[in-house]
Amino acid sequence: MKILPKTAGFSGLQGLKVLILVTGLALAMSTWYVFFHQYHDKSHVTWFPSAASCDVHAHPCSVALGSGRQLTFHIDVNGPIEALASLPLKVDIQGIPAHQVNVDLVDRYRDSRIERFVLDAITPGRFRGYGQVDKEVQTATPWRARVILETPEGDMGSWFDFEVVKKS
Repeated sequence: MKILPKTAGFSGLQGLKVLILVTGLALAMSTWYVFFHQYHDKSHVTWFPSAASCDVHAHPCSVALGSGRQLTFHIDVNGPIEALASLPLKVDIQGIPAHQVNVDLVDRYRDSRIERFVLDAITPGRFRGYGQVDKEVQTATPWRARVILETPEGDMGSWFDFEVVKKS
């Protein structure tokens, strides 16, 4: 009778135990990832709705933040807002100090953040900067500016809808 050498691989119960261990570790890592990102999210913002009828590039739009506080936002352009054009952004706040003001420009069709622009503090309560819709559009497309104030009381903000047209 000829004796054959044993194969060098997992077989039977030993292989099953390894697969169970690997599966358990993958489940544990997935669970940790979900809980970590759910409970350690630094982007918690208290949102205050803006008036739907306000046209932010025609005139400044204001939002009450409660307790006498106010946020005013304006996209200072003459004519329609065009894709790929530099947009002068203005934010004035009253009744609450802010460490920083950010503006996220979001394509409302896709609801994905395109880019975050950090505005410069000009004087206490007055912030200025430039943003850009850096994505070419084919037709008039609805966009949203999310204005986020970083304050000692936590992050708060509002959103303002506008339309972007194809660059002429």
